[in-house]
Amino acid sequence: MLLLEAFVVFFCTLVAYGLRTVPNAWPLFDPPSGAVIWTVGLVLSVVLLVLSRLVTAPGGYLAGTLVQVPVIAGGLAVPFMFVAGGIFAVLWVAALRLGGRVDAERAVYDAEHPETAPNVEPKVRGRRRAGTGPDA
Repeated sequence: MLLLEAFVVFFCTLVAYGLRTVPNAWPLFDPPSGAVIWTVGLVLSVVLLVLSRLVTAPGGYLAGTLVQVPVIAGGLAVPFMFVAGGIFAVLWVAALRLGGRVDAERAVYDAEHPETAPNVEPKVRGRRRAGTGPDA
Protein backbone atom coordinates (compact mmCIF):
# COMPACT_ATOMS: atom_id res chain seq x y z
CA MET A 1 0.00 0.00 0.00
CA LEU A 2 2.91 2.36 0.69
CA LEU A 3 4.03 1.82 -2.90
CA LEU A 4 0.70 3.08 -4.24
CA GLU A 5 0.91 5.99 -1.83
CA ALA A 6 4.36 6.87 -3.23
CA PHE A 7 2.89 7.19 -6.72
CA VAL A 8 0.03 9.37 -5.47
CA VAL A 9 2.53 11.65 -3.69
CA PHE A 10 4.60 11.89 -6.88
CA PHE A 11 1.58 12.88 -8.96
CA CYS A 12 0.53 15.43 -6.34
CA THR A 13 4.06 16.82 -6.57
CA LEU A 14 3.42 17.39 -10.26
CA VAL A 15 0.17 19.18 -9.40
CA ALA A 16 1.88 21.36 -6.80
CA TYR A 17 4.61 22.24 -9.29
CA GLY A 18 1.98 23.22 -11.87
CA LEU A 19 0.04 25.31 -9.33
CA ARG A 20 3.05 27.37 -8.26
CA THR A 21 2.32 30.00 -10.93
CA VAL A 22 -1.47 30.06 -10.60
CA PRO A 23 -2.73 33.18 -8.80
CA ASN A 24 -4.49 32.50 -5.48
CA ALA A 25 -3.66 28.78 -5.64
CA TRP A 26 -1.62 29.10 -2.41
CA PRO A 27 -3.93 31.03 -0.05
CA LEU A 28 -2.11 30.23 3.21
CA PHE A 29 1.44 31.20 2.20
CA ASP A 30 3.55 32.25 -0.74
CA PRO A 31 4.20 29.44 -3.21
CA PRO A 32 7.54 27.70 -2.73
CA SER A 33 10.05 27.49 -5.54
CA GLY A 34 9.96 24.61 -7.97
CA ALA A 35 13.13 23.17 -6.43
CA VAL A 36 11.53 23.04 -2.98
CA ILE A 37 8.38 21.40 -4.35
CA TRP A 38 10.38 18.76 -6.21
CA THR A 39 12.74 18.12 -3.31
CA VAL A 40 9.96 17.60 -0.78
CA GLY A 41 7.81 15.56 -3.15
CA LEU A 42 10.58 13.30 -4.38
CA VAL A 43 12.04 12.74 -0.91
CA LEU A 44 8.62 11.77 0.43
CA SER A 45 8.02 9.49 -2.57
CA VAL A 46 11.40 7.78 -2.13
CA VAL A 47 10.81 7.36 1.61
CA LEU A 48 7.47 5.70 0.86
CA LEU A 49 9.12 3.45 -1.74
CA VAL A 50 11.84 2.37 0.69
CA LEU A 51 9.38 1.81 3.51
CA SER A 52 7.22 -0.34 1.26
CA ARG A 53 10.13 -2.81 1.20
CA LEU A 54 11.13 -2.38 4.85
CA VAL A 55 7.70 -2.69 6.43
CA THR A 56 8.50 -6.19 7.69
CA ALA A 57 11.73 -5.02 9.36
CA PRO A 58 11.72 -4.04 13.04
CA GLY A 59 10.14 -0.61 13.33
CA GLY A 60 8.65 -0.83 9.84
CA TYR A 61 5.06 -0.51 11.01
CA LEU A 62 5.94 2.48 13.18
CA ALA A 63 7.80 4.18 10.32
CA GLY A 64 4.88 3.51 7.98
CA THR A 65 2.53 5.04 10.51
CA LEU A 66 4.69 8.12 11.05
CA VAL A 67 5.06 8.80 7.33
CA GLN A 68 1.28 9.22 7.07
CA VAL A 69 1.61 12.62 8.81
CA PRO A 70 3.62 14.39 6.07
CA VAL A 71 1.41 12.83 3.41
CA ILE A 72 -1.68 14.34 5.02
CA ALA A 73 0.21 17.61 5.58
CA GLY A 74 0.70 17.74 1.81
CA GLY A 75 -2.86 19.02 1.78
CA LEU A 76 -1.47 22.45 2.63
CA ALA A 77 0.01 22.52 -0.89
CA VAL A 78 -2.55 20.41 -2.74
CA PRO A 79 -5.90 20.25 -0.88
CA PHE A 80 -6.68 16.89 -2.46
CA MET A 81 -3.92 15.41 -0.30
CA PHE A 82 -6.07 15.95 2.80
CA VAL A 83 -8.56 13.53 1.24
CA ALA A 84 -6.04 11.12 -0.30
CA GLY A 85 -3.78 11.16 2.76
CA GLY A 86 -6.77 10.57 5.03
CA ILE A 87 -7.91 7.64 2.92
CA PHE A 88 -4.41 6.13 2.95
CA ALA A 89 -4.15 6.62 6.71
CA VAL A 90 -7.45 4.82 7.26
CA LEU A 91 -6.36 2.02 4.92
CA TRP A 92 -3.02 1.77 6.77
CA VAL A 93 -4.72 1.40 10.16
CA ALA A 94 -7.18 -1.13 8.73
CA ALA A 95 -4.34 -3.14 7.19
CA LEU A 96 -2.46 -3.20 10.50
CA ARG A 97 -5.52 -4.35 12.43
CA LEU A 98 -6.70 -6.92 9.90
CA GLY A 99 -3.17 -8.19 9.24
CA GLY A 100 -2.68 -8.85 12.94
CA ARG A 101 -5.98 -10.68 13.12
CA VAL A 102 -5.16 -12.84 10.07
CA ASP A 103 -1.74 -13.71 11.51
CA ALA A 104 -3.30 -14.75 14.82
CA GLU A 105 -5.96 -16.88 13.12
CA ARG A 106 -3.33 -18.49 10.88
CA ALA A 107 -1.18 -19.38 13.90
CA VAL A 108 -4.15 -21.03 15.62
CA TYR A 109 -5.03 -22.97 12.46
CA ASP A 110 -1.42 -24.09 11.93
CA ALA A 111 -1.24 -25.29 15.55
CA GLU A 112 -4.45 -27.29 15.13
CA HIS A 113 -3.51 -28.67 11.68
CA PRO A 114 0.27 -29.20 11.60
CA GLU A 115 -0.02 -31.54 8.61
CA THR A 116 -1.16 -28.66 6.39
CA ALA A 117 1.01 -25.93 7.90
CA PRO A 118 3.22 -24.44 5.19
CA ASN A 119 6.40 -24.20 7.29
CA VAL A 120 6.25 -27.56 9.01
CA GLU A 121 7.83 -30.64 7.44
CA PRO A 122 5.23 -33.40 7.17
CA LYS A 123 5.74 -36.45 9.38
CA VAL A 124 5.81 -39.91 7.91
CA ARG A 125 3.32 -42.02 9.85
CA GLY A 126 4.11 -45.64 10.56
CA ARG A 127 6.29 -46.34 7.54
CA ARG A 128 9.62 -45.29 6.27
CA ARG A 129 10.26 -43.47 3.07
CA ALA A 130 11.84 -45.52 0.31
CA GLY A 131 15.61 -45.63 0.53
CA THR A 132 15.84 -44.44 4.14
CA GLY A 133 15.79 -47.73 6.04
CA PRO A 134 18.71 -49.85 7.30
CA ASP A 135 18.51 -52.18 4.27
CA ALA A 136 18.67 -49.36 1.73
